Amino acid sequence: MPDPNGFLRYDRRLPARRPVPVRISDWREVYPPAGEELIREQATRCMDCGIPFCHDGCPLGNRIPDWNDLVRTGNWDAAVESLHATNNFPEFTGRLCPAPCEAACVLGIAGGQPVTIKQVEVEIADAAAARGFTPRPIPAPSGRSVAVVGSGPAGLAAAQQLARAGHAVTVYERDDAVGGLLRYGIPDFKLEKRHIDARLAQLTAEGVRFCTGVNVGVDVTAEQLRAEHDAVLLACGALQGRDTPETPGRALRGVHQAMAHLVAANRAVATATTDEAAEHRLARAVLPDGTPIDAAGKHVVIIGGGDTAADCLGVAHRQGAAGVHQLDLYPQPPTERDEARDPWPTWPWVLRNYPAHEEGGERVFAVAVQEFVDDGTGQVRAVRIAEVTVEKVDGRRVVTVVPGSERELPADLVLLAIGFEGTERQPLLEQFGVARNARGAVDARDDWQTAVDGVFVAGDMHRGASLIVWAIAEGRAAASAIHGYLGGVGALPAPVGPAAQPLAAR
Repeated sequence: MPDPNGFLRYDRRLPARRPVPVRISDWREVYPPAGEELIREQATRCMDCGIPFCHDGCPLGNRIPDWNDLVRTGNWDAAVESLHATNNFPEFTGRLCPAPCEAACVLGIAGGQPVTIKQVEVEIADAAAARGFTPRPIPAPSGRSVAVVGSGPAGLAAAQQLARAGHAVTVYERDDAVGGLLRYGIPDFKLEKRHIDARLAQLTAEGVRFCTGVNVGVDVTAEQLRAEHDAVLLACGALQGRDTPETPGRALRGVHQAMAHLVAANRAVATATTDEAAEHRLARAVLPDGTPIDAAGKHVVIIGGGDTAADCLGVAHRQGAAGVHQLDLYPQPPTERDEARDPWPTWPWVLRNYPAHEEGGERVFAVAVQEFVDDGTGQVRAVRIAEVTVEKVDGRRVVTVVPGSERELPADLVLLAIGFEGTERQPLLEQFGVARNARGAVDARDDWQTAVDGVFVAGDMHRGASLIVWAIAEGRAAASAIHGYLGGVGALPAPVGPAAQPLAAR
């Protein structure tokens, strides 16, 4: 039985972040490990509700009350087993997911303090990692082969599930290292890459084969993959960044997509020695053609208010930016849930303060860029912004500029973090005979197959840019469908269907 008074005896509490002056001088994770006493205290706050709405907030169906109570009672081995029963990579989700499970926690009703589910999750996962992830014994081969294109969380989850079912799995990754956005899109201060490497060692021991530096559709054709494998899973993500080509000055030097900045920064960290990364002595971040995209000494303007924008903000601080402005088209959100707009247990529109915001920079709400200003040589020197109002008319967003509100912000580097338009246009789509839909994603039938038999799709490539928990859930579900398609014995877990959506008010 859970402690019925736990939430009354303990307030919500997270481990203290590393001090700002210390953490912006290196690339290590912001949060230090939490002590066991703190985590057991926070797990004790879980009431093991009769109807655990946290299950509905999480598409993975994580057994949250179960492993909370196991931590409360000190049964860490069983907690590790319970956590991994539904989630292949809890050390990733515990660091990167914004935790819709916490938004759906019963303790969050009427402005209450939800359980620190995400923190408990990551501590359980780290306890398992400290002992080393034990590979499952390789089962008897099924004689069937699967190609997984893309090594992000969806592709890796599917690969592990299929390998554990006895299928021969080969993961194709066009980058020089496995991990997708986990590797080169997420900064180390959120996810140190040793966590990825530990899982890759486990997957390799379980029989998964990785081919890096292979751009499917270019280096190997779709026809070749289909000839060599019995099924193909496309899990290439949704990396087509949204742009503003109509904004005057967009073509100026110094105006870039946010992901270009993050990838270049991550590559600089990845190629540094441990001492160089720890002491902040890194090579400057550059694009593949050698163009500098480093924030050192520059006035940086980040356009966008989400996770990607916050990642760019944290990177800019660590690179030594002279100053940073982060622009958001929408007005400043409230600090607490508006029950009329976003009733519990749905995901609320509230002001989200990331660790990067604590580190510096200025946030500017309800503004839109009117022009990227040329310094006379083709290099951006400023952005001209104006205050705006935003409203929905017949389901469409209407942005109105406030007259007389225009002003300039200095800008040597501008980063566009305004979302994604779906999966990239790339040769493999045409070669496999699949097409992007109106959202830039690839449709799936009820069995996770695309319009082409034997070719499946999962993750952001199917859903559009979304949360890591949805990517892993779709990877697991697609693996289940592929296992059935190959005539596999028994059934694999399938936490979601292709049409599944997050909790929403009706």
